Amino acid sequence: MINITRPSLPDFDEYCDEIRVLWDNRHLTNAGEKYRLLEERLKVFFDAAHVSLFANGHLALEAILTAMGLRGEVITTPFTFASTTHAIVRCGLTPVFCDIDPADYTIDISKIEGLITDNTCAILPVHVYGNFCDVDRIQQIADRYGLKVIYDAAHAFGASRNDVPSANFGDASMFSFHATKVFHTVEGGAVAFKDAALEKALDCYKNFGISGLDNVSAVGTNAKMNEFEAAMGLCNLRYIDEEIAKRKRLAERYRAHLSGISGIKLSRVQENTQSNYAYFPVVFDRYRADRDEIIARLAQNGIGARKYFYPLTNSFDCYSQTPGFDPAQTPVAQHIAQCVLTLPLYADLGIEDVDRICELIKGV
Repeated sequence: MINITRPSLPDFDEYCDEIRVLWDNRHLTNAGEKYRLLEERLKVFFDAAHVSLFANGHLALEAILTAMGLRGEVITTPFTFASTTHAIVRCGLTPVFCDIDPADYTIDISKIEGLITDNTCAILPVHVYGNFCDVDRIQQIADRYGLKVIYDAAHAFGASRNDVPSANFGDASMFSFHATKVFHTVEGGAVAFKDAALEKALDCYKNFGISGLDNVSAVGTNAKMNEFEAAMGLCNLRYIDEEIAKRKRLAERYRAHLSGISGIKLSRVQENTQSNYAYFPVVFDRYRADRDEIIARLAQNGIGARKYFYPLTNSFDCYSQTPGFDPAQTPVAQHIAQCVLTLPLYADLGIEDVDRICELIKGV
């Protein structure tokens, strides 16, 4: 079976060497040696002023929304994973959904200002598949209206624009280090942020709201990354450039096969952007076979593919009675969600596998 993704792992002995010290110091969690070292190395990798590690990206996003003390409405996109919308709602904020650009599936910056009200406190755009949002124009809008900008950068680890790493845009960026991502710590996540005053609030939030030996100053949660996960991150960070280079080779092979075919649409290659090739999305729009037929054909041949993102978060059953959750209000996102399919893409995938996948698609 060729799965949609497959985690990259360091050499087993290398990982054992990385965690060996834990048997000596018995410091397995609560900001130990590996945790602190990974934070420092990520600051360098991101060229970021501040980085805070978390048990997963979802809790990292909830933490930064909470630490910023936001109240009111947050403009975001429904073309994302469930976590983005859930985090906004769980923090007592109201998501306001903006449609997406049909070329790269990021937030449509031409529609943002029309959604701003007196209750708007922030914009939460999503970098998608390694494609960047229009960070410059989003910042201009935010500055004009005095809004915070928090990026869901779960798909953007190792990506950059004009040689500026993805962690440097907006007020903060959330990263997921889930096993399915380009860089992983098995489970995990992080927030890169600019305001030093947020550091104590984030540390407090992730540790049950405990701010001192005998003081609990906030309502927090348990969102700490442990030492074994941090050690996995330290190992994987050594090979991130190689990981992305392998993915690039595969993505270019997919493009060579599938470009220029009637009914098959590939996302725009962005100028001045260095992608991390996190995913390879294909939109089947009036192709001779629909998306579900393609999925079935691939499955019959032992190949997994994913409808990602589908369904839109503004069409989830859990929000069916919630005002403002209506996919008809974001028609471009609704259309892409109904047609998009992400194909297998991971560093160890063979070029011959890409060839076979594409021949199966073209041969439907």
